[in-house]
Amino acid sequence: MERLQPHLVGLVTALVGFTSSFAVVLAGLRAVGADPRQATSGLVALCAVQGLATVVLSQRYRTPLTAAWSTPGAALLVATGSVAGGWPAAVGAFVVCGGLVVLTALWRPLGRLVAAVPAPLAQAMLAGVLLALCLAPVRGLVAAPLLVAPVVLLWLVLLRLAPRWAAPAAFAAALVVAVVVTTRAGHPPALVAPLVELTAPAFTPGALVGIAVPLYLVTMASQNVPGAAVVASAGYAVPWRASLLVTGAGTVAGAAAGGHAVNLAAITAALPASPDAHPDPARRWVASRTAGVCYLVLAALAPTLTALVAAAPAGLVEAVAGLALLPALGSALAVAAADAERRVPALVTFLLAASSVTIAGVGSAFWGLVAGLAAWRWLRPRVAAPVPSRT
Repeated sequence: MERLQPHLVGLVTALVGFTSSFAVVLAGLRAVGADPRQATSGLVALCAVQGLATVVLSQRYRTPLTAAWSTPGAALLVATGSVAGGWPAAVGAFVVCGGLVVLTALWRPLGRLVAAVPAPLAQAMLAGVLLALCLAPVRGLVAAPLLVAPVVLLWLVLLRLAPRWAAPAAFAAALVVAVVVTTRAGHPPALVAPLVELTAPAFTPGALVGIAVPLYLVTMASQNVPGAAVVASAGYAVPWRASLLVTGAGTVAGAAAGGHAVNLAAITAALPASPDAHPDPARRWVASRTAGVCYLVLAALAPTLTALVAAAPAGLVEAVAGLALLPALGSALAVAAADAERRVPALVTFLLAASSVTIAGVGSAFWGLVAGLAAWRWLRPRVAAPVPSRT
């Protein structure tokens, strides 16, 4: 049983990581201009890149390191929407984001600059980005209560009994609905061959400032840093520079095919690093390697799942995506509002990031961070002058 244990945990890791957020990725790619084929290509590229990155890192360092796509980054794309230059400009922003991650590994001052962004503001920006998607279940319950309510109920029940499977089960239920709908319409689901559609990147100021920079910051602050912390808390030495080099280079390589960002896993990282993977900590890396292999298999199945998502009733899959992101929204809001003296700058960042406004062709996430930093600086607590002693 001990031989099978890490492989089973690796399978669960890949299934949870994929099913809990692949609809968010598709929504993000479509929001910034990808057509259905390009979005499908992006999902295939992301699965393949994160699978290869996971196999390479876990095998090379004998450490339960798992790569994943940037779910907060995909939510950022949903909030940003199309930019000047369309899909090629978005692809160019993905290339720059990956390049910035590689540069962070090679040039320490950039890492220090990212670390200087206050955590409450980074998390407030993430919360603003997630808000629109997390409202989708509410809208879905109003627009199609008979379809969405059972899925929400299933999610709530499993959140109580088996939290790890709540989001994947909700997605599975939504896919079942899609199968029923397509079958009744006379178009039963069928296997779709994997496809990769390359797009030449274009580099526009609006996409670089509105997508590349926020995507880089969100990916670093919400995925790479906590992902490394999860693995380190389990007692492993994390090869930080190597992890950034592999995931950053992978992001650059997969960008032309539509992949937005690959990084260290944060939420699912705890599964391979836990005793559930193997009693011997030195053998838990096998679970991560198995997860990487499973991601490669899922890359081949991604087009079929994408077709099912496209066939689902309007608003259903978006509602499930919102449910999956609720824990991330709650965590981001908790960090953003933790310091009472710094709450106003965090609120400024949150509200602007959630507004979906576009100024000078640049999306709201960037402006939220800029306004938040300005408010953070202006409203910084004053240091009281020392009272002279009278003795």
